[in-house]
Amino acid sequence: MKDEFEFIASITPHKTGQSSLVKGIGDDAAVYRGSEQYEEVICVDTMVEGVHFRRDTLTPYQIGKKVLAVNVSDLAAMGAIPTYYLVSVAASADWNQEELQQVYEGMSELAGTYGMDLIGGDTVSTPDTLVLTVTVIGRVERNRALYRDTARPGDIVFLTGCAGLSAAGLDLLFEKGLNGVFSEDEKQLVRAHQEPLPHVKQGRILSRIGARVALNDVSDGVASEANEIAEASGVKIHIDEMSIPIDKAMLHYSRKKQLNYTFFGGEDFILIGTIGEEDFKIVKEAYMEQELTITKIGHVLEGEGVYLQEEGKLTKLEKKGYNHFQKRG
Repeated sequence: MKDEFEFIASITPHKTGQSSLVKGIGDDAAVYRGSEQYEEVICVDTMVEGVHFRRDTLTPYQIGKKVLAVNVSDLAAMGAIPTYYLVSVAASADWNQEELQQVYEGMSELAGTYGMDLIGGDTVSTPDTLVLTVTVIGRVERNRALYRDTARPGDIVFLTGCAGLSAAGLDLLFEKGLNGVFSEDEKQLVRAHQEPLPHVKQGRILSRIGARVALNDVSDGVASEANEIAEASGVKIHIDEMSIPIDKAMLHYSRKKQLNYTFFGGEDFILIGTIGEEDFKIVKEAYMEQELTITKIGHVLEGEGVYLQEEGKLTKLEKKGYNHFQKRG
């Protein structure tokens, strides 16, 4: 298998049988009609030891917290309220009961932030790795779910935080190890990788405002997520290099490295989206009232593709985020 995105496209059903389905494969989560007031939102992710996490960069507690955060972030990208989660654990013999309990404690800690309940799952054995599959369920007010395919020419592009921190933190962990000595800035970067906090509150504001918003969470880097919005919406996106927010913890890196982490790093779990200019002003005020940040980083045009505007020239930003089936090295 060469490309996970091509594979997903190849297995996407051309027709569905359930009349209650609102949105199936093709976004951060699926949506189906629930009550008269709410639609149900559901998604699933699998994390594999040695592919998505390593014991020399994350403790068992942090592994659990992060695997749930990955899924909750997908709910945030739909504007949903997290409610329930289920966990399937496939563990090898070198994971003892205490370590697995710590994994669940990490999930429970994050779940408590949102009032989520663990309602089921499965436990099996594997020959040599730990595999965690988490399904999360949420809800969103009827007709208020946010999708990738609603960007329109004239919209502005925004981020709800600074990207690139997680990738920088991972590089530091590779360099110094889990118990390495880190400066205060480095500790912040490492923490961003180990214990990301999904932007649920930010997504809820965007949903409740009632505006047309295209939204993605930044799991595979800003370049990849912007391309997903552009492709789904059939538009072109221009990103202004000078408008990209950079966290102070990353200021000691060169500008080139800052941008590389931002565009191609991933696992930040902030939100990237598009919205009309007048609605952006309303959202920005709502964010300021909650002491949240939102930054305009570009605009939407007719056409296709994603481009970085820097020093008077345009450079195409390829969809080079994390792809599970591309060879490394």
